Amino acid sequence: MDDILDIAKKVLKIEADAVSALIEKLNSDFEKAVEIIFSSRGRVVVTGMGKSGLVGKKIAATLASTGTPAFFLHPAEASHGDLGMVTADDVIVAISNSGETEELVGLIPFLKRFNVSLISMTGNPDSTLSKAAEVTLDVSVKEEACPMGVVPTASTTATLAMGDALAVALLIKRGFKEEDFAFFHPRGSLGKKLFIKVKDLMHTGDALPFVSPDMPMIKATVEISSKRLGVAIVAGSDKRILGIITDGDLRRGIEKWGKAFFDMNAGEVMTKNPKVISEDELAVKALSIMEKYSITSIVVPDDNGKAVGIIHLHDILKQGIV
Repeated sequence: MDDILDIAKKVLKIEADAVSALIEKLNSDFEKAVEIIFSSRGRVVVTGMGKSGLVGKKIAATLASTGTPAFFLHPAEASHGDLGMVTADDVIVAISNSGETEELVGLIPFLKRFNVSLISMTGNPDSTLSKAAEVTLDVSVKEEACPMGVVPTASTTATLAMGDALAVALLIKRGFKEEDFAFFHPRGSLGKKLFIKVKDLMHTGDALPFVSPDMPMIKATVEISSKRLGVAIVAGSDKRILGIITDGDLRRGIEKWGKAFFDMNAGEVMTKNPKVISEDELAVKALSIMEKYSITSIVVPDDNGKAVGIIHLHDILKQGIV
């Protein structure tokens, strides 16, 4: 029996070669396919049977998440009513290695009757499907990766790669940006980085630990401990920020002054001009400041310098922003 690793290496080599060979197959038909989809007022309807259908679902999902409205249509279901989802403004991308898949070929009369644009992705440029299409993207491969040469392996990999090339070309042509991608992925890490703001995570109101500058440190320590944010805001009666006292300040003060530290007042211990951040800034910006200055909390002031919130490192991490 062949060595397992040798088998795996051979499969990967065959599939890598299949994808690389697509480069030489790219021509003006690819450019035309991109233009047809880009100019369309409708959606891209991707269809295919079997393994081609599974690849088609991924291609449709990639298109949809990168600014090109798309969905997958099962060709067998299409002829039993689902063709009602297709409009004359749509573009059909039909995937078939042979180009003779019965369910896809059966859709051609409908597409011609209603003048729906058809792009084929096939391994047989001389097939019925290819001849009926406005444009054919050649995804033929030299060989499949299985020893029998019949299991869709290299051919599905090549088709998937061509679909990615199509999606990325459209993405760039549309000027699709990181922010646009995040808009369609609000629950993903990128979406969270680009949409969650400081005001969405900060602690406010009674959760804020305020101490006056003349408060004895023994009382200030209780306030810091009770609010569990690892920091206290030193402020006047108008809540304007004068400074902050952190857990670290407590430890260092006790080490330096011993019991006498608790007789000092907050104004003597506080750090003046602490790092602050606007509530409208992105939470990821707050994280960047925390990392740069090795701190775990940032005070949030309003336009008048009054403390309205505190954002803590743990609140950011819980959201899965990083």
